[in-house]
Amino acid sequence: MGAFHAYDIRGIYGKDFNKDDVYRMGFYLPEILNAKRFLVGRDVRESSPEIHEQLLKGLTDAGCVVADAGLTTTPMVYWGTAKFGFDASVMITASHNPAEYNGLKISAANAVPVGYDNGLNKLEQLIKIVPQLTSAAGNIEQFDFRNDYVAFMKPWIADFSNLNMVIDCSNGMSSLLVKDIFGNAPTYLFDEPDGSFPNHEPNPLDMKNLVQLQAAVHDKHTDLGVIFDGDADRVMFVDENGKFIPPDLLIALLGHYFLEEKGLRGKVIQDIRTSKSVAEYLVHMGAEMEIWRVGRAYAANKLREIDGIFGGELAGHYYFKDFYYSDSGILASILIVNLFARFKREGLKASEVVGRICKYENSGEINFRIKHKQQAMDAVKDFFAEQQKPTLFLDFDGYRVEYPDWWFNIRPSNTEPYLRLLVEAQNADLLKEKIEKIKEIINRFQS
Repeated sequence: MGAFHAYDIRGIYGKDFNKDDVYRMGFYLPEILNAKRFLVGRDVRESSPEIHEQLLKGLTDAGCVVADAGLTTTPMVYWGTAKFGFDASVMITASHNPAEYNGLKISAANAVPVGYDNGLNKLEQLIKIVPQLTSAAGNIEQFDFRNDYVAFMKPWIADFSNLNMVIDCSNGMSSLLVKDIFGNAPTYLFDEPDGSFPNHEPNPLDMKNLVQLQAAVHDKHTDLGVIFDGDADRVMFVDENGKFIPPDLLIALLGHYFLEEKGLRGKVIQDIRTSKSVAEYLVHMGAEMEIWRVGRAYAANKLREIDGIFGGELAGHYYFKDFYYSDSGILASILIVNLFARFKREGLKASEVVGRICKYENSGEINFRIKHKQQAMDAVKDFFAEQQKPTLFLDFDGYRVEYPDWWFNIRPSNTEPYLRLLVEAQNADLLKEKIEKIKEIINRFQS
């Protein structure tokens, strides 16, 4: 089935998976996870009520007790899973994907992610089997823990009253909570949940979805623009000029809170695509950097394994030890807004803060739709390795190949039919030269 991926179950509802599949997922999940008490939340997509109904029917037919949290953010479900001691949880969402998509994000006890390697692979096989009903029916309880969640968030909030902001909720689930966090002072865009996403798709990594936010920042002369994705597990920012801030650079900014203000020492996670600027910035603060694979199913588990302090990804996920090693767009936004407010008091604009971190020219992710991904990756790697021995070579999520004055990551997407390339160099001319050569190699494999 095309809906099963490395991190979650996701696809076009009615095409990649249907209500019968969802029922069977609910029926077989308790067996796979050895779970009897489930927390379930959902986003506002138009297909979510039907998925919700079928999932709960499957879970209760399998004899489970289900705590139905109704409309939630994804991180809220992660937090609730661990905080209230559930055996497992399911969040019904397709995160940043367009309106016709939907899916399920599954966690085991303590909000441990369930990916393809540790459960979804078995579920994909089991849902081919017609369930044999037993007489042990479960039950559903309504479970509203929104106030508990907001109460957890509020102590993290510092004084940001000097900061003028525009916040774009993308008609997504951040709308449920964001005004409880930031109050009425910011200008809000698209802060009514609407699963048809009438204003723009809920994907802040696609620059076309930033246009309204950037225009509002310009028109209102604000210090910062904030934008959440559809299920509020990711957050991204634009500076006072409306320029997009690469999310990986904000891993470095967070060091000012955890390593400088709090005085913590330990490991910080970055993904394999993260700018070299980040490690160089954080090591001076006392961090031990750990490069790992892309995606919550890997990052959250790795942060837990190494007992890291925090971490982040190029895609705008930020993970926190104090958030059960999971990611939260709203918690990340609180800490990052606090820091930009602090630096404004010190006389620095957002662009100047980011300028202190960023030391390299970066391509951003470049996507290639090709059939022979592995062959193309190997050809790129081998070409440069024959010219010069790398100073660093990592091969656990595609390849990260570093040289003294430039590096690249090339990897197959886990969720889309693309080969993704990111290149970083010490100057623009070198960056252009390397990108052109890599494109030339990859284009030989175009189908």
